[in-house]
Amino acid sequence: MLEKEVIRFEKTVIVGIITQNQDEEKLTEYLDELEFLTFTAGGEVIKRFSQKMDKPNPKTFLGTGKIDEIHHYIKENEVSTVIFDDELSPAQQKNITRILECKVLDRTNLILDIFAQRAETSYARTQVELAQCQYLLPRLSGMWTHLERQRGGIGMRGPGETEIETDRRIVRDRIALLKEKIRTIDKQMAVQRSNRGALVRVALVGYTNVGKSTLMNVISKSEVFVENKLFATLDTTVRKVVIKNLPFLLSDTVGFIRKLPTQLVESFKSTLDEVREADLLLHVVDISHPDFEDHIASVNQILQDIGCIDKPTVMVFNKIDTYKPLEIDADDLVTEKTTRHNTLEEWKATWMSNVGEKNALFISATNKENFEEFREKVYEAVREIHITRFPYNNFLYPDYKENHSEEKE
Repeated sequence: MLEKEVIRFEKTVIVGIITQNQDEEKLTEYLDELEFLTFTAGGEVIKRFSQKMDKPNPKTFLGTGKIDEIHHYIKENEVSTVIFDDELSPAQQKNITRILECKVLDRTNLILDIFAQRAETSYARTQVELAQCQYLLPRLSGMWTHLERQRGGIGMRGPGETEIETDRRIVRDRIALLKEKIRTIDKQMAVQRSNRGALVRVALVGYTNVGKSTLMNVISKSEVFVENKLFATLDTTVRKVVIKNLPFLLSDTVGFIRKLPTQLVESFKSTLDEVREADLLLHVVDISHPDFEDHIASVNQILQDIGCIDKPTVMVFNKIDTYKPLEIDADDLVTEKTTRHNTLEEWKATWMSNVGEKNALFISATNKENFEEFREKVYEAVREIHITRFPYNNFLYPDYKENHSEEKE
């Protein structure tokens, strides 16, 4: 009988700081997400460390006492990896690694590692490698500490520096090569997009792990990879979908995340072209997540950065089947009611009512709850764009002529 393969997770601790701009509650949310990222990458978080500081220590990010506390803990518990929630400078990473004597990563490095695991196609692998090289370039000096003992002495001056400069040149050449490769593929993809004809384009956007790929599978009856981990989808998937008699193109794009590394935004710009060229955005939100409003703000910020914030958008609040408001005991006179105690009906009466009935949907993609309403509203939105773009191509819509006869007169 074959034994089941035992999945071994790396023992990991995660670290964050409380500052004037990031209180304890916000840090807890960020560390929750960092723990999920660590799990996605193959790590098991066994301890969290935090420290209250006005600003990070420029040498070791944390104070000396906290660094010593972490060092003592990882020695006692045989921890192999320490992950910081914020991006470390090359000097900080080098100093912390020397003190802790273990693998030290920051949030950016962790996300890059996950992307490297998830990249399936040649294009995605090229984009990830470019981002990794851009991240690695300023940090090369820390990789040659084993040569420091050779510096000084007759005939032995500067070998480490020579190695670093050689490596920097290799990495710069690699970055130039990868950028050229991406430009070539971008041209090919631009031709592919132009060959898709006059169909209306709809793009699924949203935070990572909100159910975009599940929704894509349900609408298009396709088999896009789905998993309850962050960044399950890296490559843009485009499918032709027909609702009633109206065909359109639907694309599933890479999920967004808070503190998305600038290297990834840069290298994945071409992937976001599907969003830029879309006629309609379906902004999918995991309403069961306690921080879904922050997720909406993060996605809107990235849409703003790529010039897509003003596109026609339908808000799709997904996972209503798993939404559970916090409960307050009737005898509890201390706890103040917050938005986390809202029922779905109470949420609908908040700012969501300003989005408008036409542009807000509440569904469960897994259970297909309210799915017919979703199909109908997507159909209406696509139909409106199609009619505006092709006013004389109204054979698809029998009621078009009578509804617009007064306009023609």
